[in-house]
Amino acid sequence: MKLLVLTSEPITAQQLRSALGADGDPADAEVMVVVPALADSAFKFWMSDADDAIARAEEVRRASVDQLGEAGVPATGDTGESDPYTAIEDALKTFDADRIVLFTHGGDTQRYREDLDESEIAERFGRPVDHASV
Repeated sequence: MKLLVLTSEPITAQQLRSALGADGDPADAEVMVVVPALADSAFKFWMSDADDAIARAEEVRRASVDQLGEAGVPATGDTGESDPYTAIEDALKTFDADRIVLFTHGGDTQRYREDLDESEIAERFGRPVDHASV
């Protein structure tokens, strides 16, 4: 199974296992971690102030890939566009995932553009979607 994981925070193999439930073991999967360069606010997004967001996305990507690898989960990663939908679309051009796993903040802790609609993602990209909070 090929899993495309979109996350805004570093994730562990246990978090990925929990998100998948009984549907599979990530150690048996090929995992691609994509971290969109999410802005802290709409103002920063619209002012194209992306340097901090890109640096943070790179840190999250590196930490996630390292943590997954240490747990025996084969993973690669990349930073993505600030629009999570575009980040998913771009990743699917080179990584033909079987399913998409979303890790996002909930409620007041969400970053700008982190309010993803998993049914829209499933419909738009034609793949099953799992969603968990970080």
